[in-house]
Amino acid sequence: MNALKSIPVLVEAPATRDFCYQNTLPLLHEISHALRRLQQEQLPTTIDLNAIPFGPGDEQRLLEFLGRGEVSAHLEALGNSSVWESGYPGIWFIEHRNESGERVAFQMEITTLPAILATHPDDIAESLSSLQKALENPSLGHRIGD
Repeated sequence: MNALKSIPVLVEAPATRDFCYQNTLPLLHEISHALRRLQQEQLPTTIDLNAIPFGPGDEQRLLEFLGRGEVSAHLEALGNSSVWESGYPGIWFIEHRNESGERVAFQMEITTLPAILATHPDDIAESLSSLQKALENPSLGHRIGD
C-alpha cells in the first residue's frame, strides 16, 4: 500500500473560461458561422442539440452564455413546446416535451423566425376560405368588435 502513496498524481486545473469546456466553445463558433450565413446569404441553420454529446454542464453553460431575449412562445400540440429567442437576436431555442413532460426534442434555429411559428401555406388557404365564408354569412364567424 505504501507504494501507491509514492505515485505522483497530477491534477489539471479547469479551463479559465467557463464555456471553454467540452463542446460548448466549438458549438458557439458553429453558431457564429451560421449567424454570418443568415446575415449574408439569408440561409437559416438548424442544430439538433439533443444529438450533440454535451459534457457535464455544457448545455447549461451554452444557455447561460447566450442568455434569454425578449421574445418567447408556448405551443400546445401533442405535448408542450417552448420557443424562445436567445439574448442574441436570430438565435432561437425550440424545446418539445411529450404529454408526460419528458423532453423529446431540443434544437436551435439560427433564423429570422423559427419554422414552427410560421403559418403553413395550407393553413393560410384554409383561413382564407373560412374568412370568405364568414364574410358571406357573418353569423358563422366571430363578431367584429367582440
